[in-house]
Amino acid sequence: MGNSSPLQEAAESEESNEEQHQYLTFLMAKETFAIGILGVKEIIEFGALTAVPMMPSCVRGVINLRGRVVPVVDLAVRFGRQATEPGRRTCIVIVEVADENDHRDIGIIVDAVNQVIEILPSDIEPAPAFGANLRGEFIQGMGKVEGRFVIILEIAKVLSVDEMAHLGRAHDRTA
Repeated sequence: MGNSSPLQEAAESEESNEEQHQYLTFLMAKETFAIGILGVKEIIEFGALTAVPMMPSCVRGVINLRGRVVPVVDLAVRFGRQATEPGRRTCIVIVEVADENDHRDIGIIVDAVNQVIEILPSDIEPAPAFGANLRGEFIQGMGKVEGRFVIILEIAKVLSVDEMAHLGRAHDRTA
């Protein structure tokens, strides 16, 4: 029949609402970060990257993901830190980022993926005006988890294609 019952719609709405409070946590430079699980497409083992000339330094290269070219960003470099040294637990998290025109998949290099956790809106504090060593617009908030804070990233801003392209052009002018 195609029509769903009010009970079924309520269950689906509750499930969707629950997913909005779930975050993937990961380590980068000994700090714990989180991103909304709805934007995460998959997690893959860190492997060989193909370097692409003239890219911003934070773009470490591209990978072939089932026939698609996916750029891979080193979050540490994006945040002004040393490049990630791949280790045993280093992986690439594939996230979907939406901009005005379309959706694109971008990989981010992380030191290790921890777990998926639930952080309720009541447990999220606004981003601090100082102290996180990150630009304020990169931080969606600070999640309180088991007595400590987790930095929740605003991944669309962190991976803004326009801004990274601008950084690449600025780097070219100074090189």
